[in-house]
Amino acid sequence: MIDRNMKRSIGQMVKGVQLVGATHDGVSRAYCSHWVSQISFEEPIMLCSISPKHDTFALIEASQRFSVSVLAGDQVALAQYFSYPGRKFKYMAPEYLEMIDGLPVAVDCISWFQCEVFDRIDRFDHVLFFARVVSSGDGRLGEPPLVYSSRHGWRIADTAARAPGTSVRDGLLQRLDEFNATQSKGLGE
Repeated sequence: MIDRNMKRSIGQMVKGVQLVGATHDGVSRAYCSHWVSQISFEEPIMLCSISPKHDTFALIEASQRFSVSVLAGDQVALAQYFSYPGRKFKYMAPEYLEMIDGLPVAVDCISWFQCEVFDRIDRFDHVLFFARVVSSGDGRLGEPPLVYSSRHGWRIADTAARAPGTSVRDGLLQRLDEFNATQSKGLGE
């Protein structure tokens, strides 16, 4: 069990919200996740952390494929629906999903990916699936994404962290140039 203070601190972490789906032998399932990440710049590689207790897990394991739908801030109802085990609702919300190339994708999502598993690591109460993105599509790319933290709940990520026209990067590069200039003067004397 995680220490209460540590749990509160970890709960401050904010993550994007996705819908992860899979299909095998004509059965499709999806679940809401905030534990999917891009893990490489060189190749389109995704990491998906999932509990083996989840009904989507068996479908991913059997098919070695899954979809990831990036949810928009206005899709909190969809996210919350898929946050509960589907069997409790008898899988009664087909209006939230469409099938694309045999995998479920959230209707009106920001973007989606289809992934093929190439490796896995079983650790603690979750399995980490490593997968290559083999196809993708965009939906509402201009919409702010839905984000989640266990301390703050569901949020919409639409507030800029810096003023328009301000470039932190440019300021840092200027500072680096100034530092390098003073260093070269010191070496030349």
